Amino acid sequence: MQVAVVTVGDELLAGDTQNTNATWLCKQLTERGVSVQRVTTLPDDIGDIARVVNEYHAEYDAVVVTGGLGPTHDDVTMDAVAAAFGRSMERHEEAELWLETNGGYSAKELVEGTTDLPAGARMLPNDEGVAPGAVVGSVYVLPGVPREMKAMFDRVADEFAGEQTYVRFVHTSEPESSLIERFEAVQAQFDVTVGSYPGDHVRVKLAGRDEAAVDAAVAWLEERVDLFEEA
Repeated sequence: MQVAVVTVGDELLAGDTQNTNATWLCKQLTERGVSVQRVTTLPDDIGDIARVVNEYHAEYDAVVVTGGLGPTHDDVTMDAVAAAFGRSMERHEEAELWLETNGGYSAKELVEGTTDLPAGARMLPNDEGVAPGAVVGSVYVLPGVPREMKAMFDRVADEFAGEQTYVRFVHTSEPESSLIERFEAVQAQFDVTVGSYPGDHVRVKLAGRDEAAVDAAVAWLEERVDLFEEA
């Protein structure tokens, strides 16, 4: 399963807010065997969001969009997703009922537009907030507030699945540039992918679908590099 993640918000692009949602979602999806192909951050602009959602919906098995939900002037994500599918925005009676039953709100208390969703959308309840999410086709629209987003994703997590990937790390004190030939050799001998991440030492990531092959690749590499030891 191939998925794209889209995070929405002017505050993300301005650096006012850290994009922790993207990191968390990518980790959750990867652990479920899903291949995340794109992570894109967009401004609160209907045209930009609609264009990217339309493109990614056609290219990937699913799209997860976070941010920009609610009735305020800069909450335009639902309108954009509706536009991407050529649908109108409509009052969603199930969303109203859920908020009345579980949130203690009456329809009169809600700001106008709070429960408007794209026509025909599946409503996703917001267990930690007010604004509902939605599923339109294979596009999942979640809130931007992290605790709300995480709770809502948990409701649909089982809809994302792929073949299990096994990941191991080897920590070495050698410079990254000196490891290239050994990286090529371990990939040639074992069915694994290799990534390297420099810092105070180099973390070598070995990943594959066969757990035994990944473990064997780790053992092979550990015998051929200078292992990093904490001071």
